[in-house]
Amino acid sequence: LSFNLFCIKNLEYINNNPKNITSKMGATSSTRPKGSSTGEPAAEGERNYLIGGNWKCNGTIASHQELIKTFNDAGPIPANVEVAISAPFIHLSLLQTELRDDIAVGAQNCGVNAKAGAYTGQISASQLVDAGITWVIVGHSECREGFEMAGEDEELCAKKLKVALDAGLKVMFAIGEKKEERESGVTMDVCAKQLAPAAALLSKEDWTNVAIAYEPVWAIGTGLTATPEMAQETHKNIREWMADNVDADVAKAIRIQYGGSMKGANAKDLLSQPDIDGGLIGGASLKADFFNVINGVL
Repeated sequence: LSFNLFCIKNLEYINNNPKNITSKMGATSSTRPKGSSTGEPAAEGERNYLIGGNWKCNGTIASHQELIKTFNDAGPIPANVEVAISAPFIHLSLLQTELRDDIAVGAQNCGVNAKAGAYTGQISASQLVDAGITWVIVGHSECREGFEMAGEDEELCAKKLKVALDAGLKVMFAIGEKKEERESGVTMDVCAKQLAPAAALLSKEDWTNVAIAYEPVWAIGTGLTATPEMAQETHKNIREWMADNVDADVAKAIRIQYGGSMKGANAKDLLSQPDIDGGLIGGASLKADFFNVINGVL
């Protein structure tokens, strides 16, 4: 019954929005509502912020249409901020036709398969690119942990990262420690273990299309948040690790997002830290508060 209802709702959407349906899933930005910006982009040599929204497994067509309208009416985005929203696969086309064109559309994961084939249930990076998707999240802690099944280990996440980049996607690559690991003082050991396989696979040029999303697992969806000073210390350590193990120029240029319960109330203090270059936002990205995070850079 639920699947039939889903099909009916999608048919209703198509019938009621014929101008929004294209021959491909990906609509060109010219068909989407125009966004607007304020202020100046980052100066040469400085990093633009990256605010990513992760809608996870939430929402319906109707609720997302309402949220999209809220975002479309939310006013200008600072010119030094790049914004991308990763929605459930079945809702990507909705964002590509109705969401303002200054917010990029991303997926929440992709398959490790570089080519099409017998990979039931998987969506490949090349399929996402063909559909007009520009960003993907790889290595989110929930995927690493698994959903009542084996999770994705460090090697698999690194392979997915490389496959996604080779296909032409930009990637928010998530890393981070659990509560007991933070309390044991091994935060950077955990982060380094998650970064090392990626460093072994990626070229220096590959990293230009990667943002590292540091997400302390103990702060995701719990209401707990690292203090700005705690988050800055870890971001600084990650940047230093990148300089020592990848390349100094890559380390200077790469954006490191904070992904532990950032919201409008704490965004300004977190984003003011020198090594925090944005956020990967979960719960707050499903509310009007998402724009309070975006405007936290002001």
